Amino acid sequence: MSQESIGGRVTRRDILARAAGGAAAVAIAGAATPALAAEQSSESSEGPVIRNNRITQTLCQWCYTKLTLEQLCQAANTLGYKGIDLVGPETFEMLKKHNLVGTMTPSHSIPKGINRKENWDECLDKIRKSIDATGEAGFPNVICFSGNRDGMDEQEGMKNCAEALKQVVGQAEKQKVTICMELLNSKVNHPDYMCDHSKWGIELVKMVGSEHFRLLYDIYHMQIMEGDVIATIKKNHQYFAHYHTAGVPGRHEIDDTQELYYPAVMKAILATGYKGWVGQEFLPVHDTVASLAQAGRICDV
Repeated sequence: MSQESIGGRVTRRDILARAAGGAAAVAIAGAATPALAAEQSSESSEGPVIRNNRITQTLCQWCYTKLTLEQLCQAANTLGYKGIDLVGPETFEMLKKHNLVGTMTPSHSIPKGINRKENWDECLDKIRKSIDATGEAGFPNVICFSGNRDGMDEQEGMKNCAEALKQVVGQAEKQKVTICMELLNSKVNHPDYMCDHSKWGIELVKMVGSEHFRLLYDIYHMQIMEGDVIATIKKNHQYFAHYHTAGVPGRHEIDDTQELYYPAVMKAILATGYKGWVGQEFLPVHDTVASLAQAGRICDV
């Protein structure tokens, strides 16, 4: 039985052994891709797998729940990740114990967002609380969502979002926190979501007019909705404060089973002068730690 299943403490030796050998084990069973097996079979038994650190990488906790949060923090440290994404203030003490950053603090729900004024009291209250907790911890970002259309005109929704955000962006400026609205696909994962194209999100950023409100450019979601990822990043990088990864199709490993070549995407991000975070947000098919090791190396350009 694995450490994942019994909830025991994962040691550095466990993690390195699994990063080196986990893929080989599933390869024997016929489940791993050749790239995963080759990547991990050559893994060094010493030091992190993320070594260049020109891209500062973080992990979206909700994807890796076979590991407890503490196990994920241990794995992050060993592999060379610097933060954990999409975890709330109740986790900040543990993250700091492991010298990790809470790189994106949650706030309100995805479908019930700030495009409708009747949602403002609930959504803005949660955003304010997240801004304060994030700022007090010295962490960088708080996430927000447009919400679903539900028949609403997109320009009306954009105007409502801008009005809502202007009520909280001053607080974010004071706390040195950036509010990030995530771009999500409405074809596969989030039907009817309003902020589903980069053009719409960019226009919203311009309307709000603050460096402390920008977009979370999710590479997986935008590949599904509009493609042309590298060109979009090169042209519009000033509107993007955070990035997420995942393989298309399927939202699994970012290896050669999917249609994007992530080293080229990472190089394009670097070429813009980006100094923020890239969050791994894929749902692993293979061993969690082995797949995180592989993804870390793929993005460590």
